[in-house]
Amino acid sequence: MTILQALLLGALQGLAEFLPISSSGHLAVTQNLFGLEDLPLLFDVFLHLATLLAVCIYFWKKIWALLKCLGRWITRKPMPENQQSDDVLCGTDERGRKAIIAIILSTIITGVIGIVTSKLIPDLPIKFTCAGFIVTALILIISTQIGKKKENLPAQENSKGVSILQSLVIGLMQGVGTLPGISRSGSTIAGALFSGMDRKTAGDYSFIISIPAILGAFILEIKDLDEMTGSIGIAPIVIGCTAAFIVGYLSLALLMKLIRKGKLQWFACYLIPLGILGMIFLH
Repeated sequence: MTILQALLLGALQGLAEFLPISSSGHLAVTQNLFGLEDLPLLFDVFLHLATLLAVCIYFWKKIWALLKCLGRWITRKPMPENQQSDDVLCGTDERGRKAIIAIILSTIITGVIGIVTSKLIPDLPIKFTCAGFIVTALILIISTQIGKKKENLPAQENSKGVSILQSLVIGLMQGVGTLPGISRSGSTIAGALFSGMDRKTAGDYSFIISIPAILGAFILEIKDLDEMTGSIGIAPIVIGCTAAFIVGYLSLALLMKLIRKGKLQWFACYLIPLGILGMIFLH
């Protein structure tokens, strides 16, 4: 792999990891075009770690609030009154505890599905990935319409915290998002909207639950570190990760604005032609 290829793959990962267009699908298509079908999976995981860092920096206040809630839960200390807010995920200790339980449940569901899909992905043809782009587009269109119907719900409908049912639905959708061509961010945001979350909370929760999922993938693939560094080299890894982090942070900031405005269906205008052209021309 050349430095330029690593730079392009890293930038593409940063762009597609957060925008609901499927990073794994775009990497698969790019590798097909570059003739890099045998690219070690751990390189892809390192790119995900770079974008994970972008998530942690962007959401650090909310992550820190959840960690403090967990600490108070363990030590049985009450939340100071002046720290309470209207945040659905961590505005109060009750909401924070619900969010922590939900994150664990979503992660377990995703992990179970991910184990199954990880065995299927290597044998999937590139046309499956292209079909996945079209499926993602349909998910975005439907979820946007659902989100618009829910935007006028009374405040109390969205203020009780994350429910068990919501965590299971979102975990299932995130598991589906492990398939190439199916956007993880798009499917989890859609799952959140399907289950009754408001758009802002759906975006926040979608990316917070990506943290354990990406860390889990990294741990499973760390055994390939020696093989990867030998076949690719350190420089492409550093260049790729740097590009993925910078582009990823900017993409995340853009997407959060689009989620709150209910504009996710815009990406369908890109994904549907991409999927059709890919199915026709890629082999």
